[in-house]
Amino acid sequence: MIDPVLHPGWPASLAWGPVELHPLRRDDAAEWSRLRLANEDWLRPWEPTATVGWQARHAPAAYRAMRRVMARRARQGASLPFAVRVEGRLVGQVTVDNIVRGALRAGSLGYWIDRSAAGRGVASLAVALVCDHAFGPAGLHRLQADIRPENLSSQRLVERLGFQREGLLRRYLDIDGGWRDHLAYALLAEDLPGGVLDRWRGMAPGRPVD
Repeated sequence: MIDPVLHPGWPASLAWGPVELHPLRRDDAAEWSRLRLANEDWLRPWEPTATVGWQARHAPAAYRAMRRVMARRARQGASLPFAVRVEGRLVGQVTVDNIVRGALRAGSLGYWIDRSAAGRGVASLAVALVCDHAFGPAGLHRLQADIRPENLSSQRLVERLGFQREGLLRRYLDIDGGWRDHLAYALLAEDLPGGVLDRWRGMAPGRPVD
């Protein structure tokens, strides 16, 4: 039996309005593959460098392999990987990965969203839900989001949700064929006493997410 202390807060499903987050599902392989292939131009600049082409990386078989790895890491308490759906349609993922417990209790936040769902508040709502879950049931204290300086939309997203810029990480990650600088953003559990979702709701009351 796995010690539940190793993975508090998992598995979990989160929802607000038409947006639902849940663990990656085995039968989502074909839908995930179609979505990733259709979004190549939109997502490639922010993706890790790989030795195989985009199609091979995003075939249904690649999803199944990725899901097995993420499911194992989630059971071990090292990751919180969520699929994002709007009215039942898969539109992206939000993951808190590289979770460290002990005195640090921190994780790295990452996300991607279908281009057709961008600009409607879906990504920021999904991130807000995951942040509150990470700080609540999952028991984390710090979330870090590392974003390329060129990715202005992601910078705006995390800044609106209360993340603070802490510095520049020089040539930090091998992304899209080269070592890229990243801006380090972080949010602490005590930064928003009312929660991240509450801040999201206050940014634009009645904001549509569908």
